[in-house]
Amino acid sequence: MTAALPYINPDWPGLPANVGALATVRAGGISQGPYGDGQGGGGLNLGTHVGDDPARVAANRARLAGVLPSEPAWLSQVHGVAVADASRLDGCVPDADASIATQPGAVCVVMTADCLPVLFCSTDGLVVGAAHAGWRGLANGVLQHTVASMRAQGATDILAWLGPAIGPQQFEVGQDVLQAFRDGARDAVERQVLSASFVAIAGKPGKYLADMYALARTMLLRDGVAQVAGGQYCTVSDAARFYSYRRDGVTGRQASLIWRK
Repeated sequence: MTAALPYINPDWPGLPANVGALATVRAGGISQGPYGDGQGGGGLNLGTHVGDDPARVAANRARLAGVLPSEPAWLSQVHGVAVADASRLDGCVPDADASIATQPGAVCVVMTADCLPVLFCSTDGLVVGAAHAGWRGLANGVLQHTVASMRAQGATDILAWLGPAIGPQQFEVGQDVLQAFRDGARDAVERQVLSASFVAIAGKPGKYLADMYALARTMLLRDGVAQVAGGQYCTVSDAARFYSYRRDGVTGRQASLIWRK
């Protein structure tokens, strides 16, 4: 059963051979209704907080565990910047939006349904990490905190992969979101680059389409992470493949995971 579990193998140039990574899709589980696969079949909802039958979520998580070296280090995501150590949780579920690991077999995981999942690894494969970035977390520095935590564990050159998130043609935001990124810019040049990731919507004063992928690349570059792959998905547009909170409201959660082998 687990061998047939559908998931995304990241197209990630330079990924070390001693690192494993994947992103789940909505198919492949037993959840029903709004948590199903969107095609009348069972969905692989992994979120325990979205109203799904807890027994079905547990069964979905067990299916996922069948393709992993260990149980993922689940987090209680709060749109913050805290970073946990995935190898030291011992079954605890901390309030955190990112985790890192240096111990082989420890699995970092974040759940999303439009927010941006970012996977990280050092080029030698000895330190890995995962971060959940909604626009607030992205503006407040969750990616920077993750990179800093990895470097504190010895990572020097770091690679990143941007997983499935709301695409730039679907993420409508207000002036407050644009201003949050402008206010956080480190200099005039970065302010201009960040502002370019927002496109004004004709006929909707104060409304913009925001490019989360472009914003993330800019935020990563400021901390020396220039080798960034991924960013080609849109959870809202691809209903057959992904859960989307913005599209459906009541829905499931997919996961992005990384570990040292």
